[in-house]
Amino acid sequence: MGLFNISSIAVDHEVGEEAAAAAAPQQQKDLDAGALFVLKSKGSWVHCGYHLTTSIVAPALLSLPYAFALLGWTAGILCLVVGALVTFYSYNLISLVLEHNANMGRRHLRFRDMAHDILGSGWGRYYVGPIQFMVCYGAVVASTLLGGQCLKTIYLLSHPHGSMKLFEFVIIFGCLMLILAQVPSFHSLRHINMVSLLLCLAYSACATGGSIYIGNSSKGPKKDYSLSGDTQDRIFGIFNAIAIIATTYGNGIIPEIQATLAPPVKGKMFKGLCICYTMIAVTFFSVAISGYWAFGSQSEGLILSNFLDDGKALVPKWFILMTNLFTIMQLSAVGVVYLQPTNEVLERAFADPGSGEFSARNVIPRLIARSLSVVAAATIAAMLPFFGDINSVIGAFGFMPLDFVLPVVFYNLTFKPSKRGLIFWVNVSIASVFSALGVVAAVAAVRQISLDAKNYRLFANV
Repeated sequence: MGLFNISSIAVDHEVGEEAAAAAAPQQQKDLDAGALFVLKSKGSWVHCGYHLTTSIVAPALLSLPYAFALLGWTAGILCLVVGALVTFYSYNLISLVLEHNANMGRRHLRFRDMAHDILGSGWGRYYVGPIQFMVCYGAVVASTLLGGQCLKTIYLLSHPHGSMKLFEFVIIFGCLMLILAQVPSFHSLRHINMVSLLLCLAYSACATGGSIYIGNSSKGPKKDYSLSGDTQDRIFGIFNAIAIIATTYGNGIIPEIQATLAPPVKGKMFKGLCICYTMIAVTFFSVAISGYWAFGSQSEGLILSNFLDDGKALVPKWFILMTNLFTIMQLSAVGVVYLQPTNEVLERAFADPGSGEFSARNVIPRLIARSLSVVAAATIAAMLPFFGDINSVIGAFGFMPLDFVLPVVFYNLTFKPSKRGLIFWVNVSIASVFSALGVVAAVAAVRQISLDAKNYRLFANV
């Protein structure tokens, strides 16, 4: 059928592993401070599963019922399934490319390194590097903002007429991030991310259980699954929903996560992805389906907001408190995971690979630089509580190419499958379709910003 030769790739792996093992000591000496201190290659496939789950199965999944409200039942479930299949496929492709290059003695530890080697230096420096930074730092800002909103929800449950503003809660959450940001390396987050995996199961179970409880009670809204708005609103709504689902499945740091694996890396990423997508199957579909079933077209951008009706709790207050606490704790893990590419850049710029990791020469610049990056993220989150709209644009321009387009392009350029074979054309189709969807989703996101602009206020208490 013209498919690529599996056996030849397997032979390349076997031969290449010996070369990679022999080259490892020299490569270790040649690493810059960012790769040496932040992207330590010491992890197992289980640790990889923890990192992948934290980066993908995040509180953004609580927006899936809202995406369903813009799509309806059939299109919503179809997009959720397609998103799972395409991202699992593309993440495995990028892992195969990384394994292949590692076996050839060129182990890539960063997304921009892959682009530099496969596409050329300009692509790594001026395209992949900047959009990855925007996506990851945007995720840090969004996590900080959402953490502040969850803290405010807890506060209002006990003080309905309290005077504290949103930006104060954002600062409080930022202080937690300030502490976690000092964790020295990505690998050092493995225990935090194990707890994060349990937390995502916990708040997803709470969101699902709360939705079913409200949907079966007289307190819930009348179920209406019709699509609201005129034809133009519905079309743009569809693309907004696709952007939400794509962003929910988005990762953007697959090479950096694979960099944490101890060599040889063969097969470890696939096992880690199996852990992650098991969690996705359990959480994404249960939250999306139960939330949309309970609230229909009235599903909010964050399903937990539907648990309150004009300040009145539709479920016990302790239940809302518990759900928000689980969400806050996992948000801190998500934020610090997406801070790792920034930490790597800062470490590369200010640390000395010739000095010890915990020497005063490296610890002091690390503490200052990482603290300033968290303070900047918290300041942006406090100033721009409408950052979710901006993040939709970043997601459309960032997650679509990084997670849907570039993996299949990298694979075709690296392994050169036959143009008469299925693999080549499947990859070309994925790249073409999701490139077009990314552009349209970005237009839809910009349109939403223009519609919401009249409500934008710096440090708004929303």
